[in-house]
Amino acid sequence: MASARQITGPCQAWPQDSAFIREVLDRIGDKWTVLVVSTLNAGSLRYSDLHASIPGISQRMLTQTLKHLERDGLITRTAYAEVPPRVEYELTDLGRSLRDAVMAMAGWAAAHHSEIAGNRAASDLTGVGRGKAPASAG
Repeated sequence: MASARQITGPCQAWPQDSAFIREVLDRIGDKWTVLVVSTLNAGSLRYSDLHASIPGISQRMLTQTLKHLERDGLITRTAYAEVPPRVEYELTDLGRSLRDAVMAMAGWAAAHHSEIAGNRAASDLTGVGRGKAPASAG
C-alpha cells in the first residue's frame, strides 16, 4: 500500500481557491515592481525622475507597473494643477509594509549576482542536469 503524500510549504495553509494569492505574489515579485517600490522607498518622485532612476525600464512598462501598483493600493498618484503638469508617485502605508521584503530581495540579488552569473556560465558549458550530447562529426 502506498504511503500518504506529505504536503508541505506555505500553500497548504491557503484557502482552496488560492489563485488570488498567486496573483498578488506575481505582482509583488515582478522585477519592475521590486525596482519601483525600492526606488520610491526614499520618498515621492515625479514620473521622469522615477523613469531615470530605473535603468532599462521602458516608459510603457513603467506606466503599466505604476497603474497596477496604484490599483492594488501600493502607491498613490498625485497630479498637481500646474503648468507644466506635475505628477508624483508615493508609497502608501500598504506599499511601505512591503518595503522591507522588496529591499531584502533587491539586496540579495545585488549581493549574489556574480555567483549566479558564474553558475549560469558553468551550466551553459556543462549542461547541468542532463548529459551533454556528443559533438557531431561534421
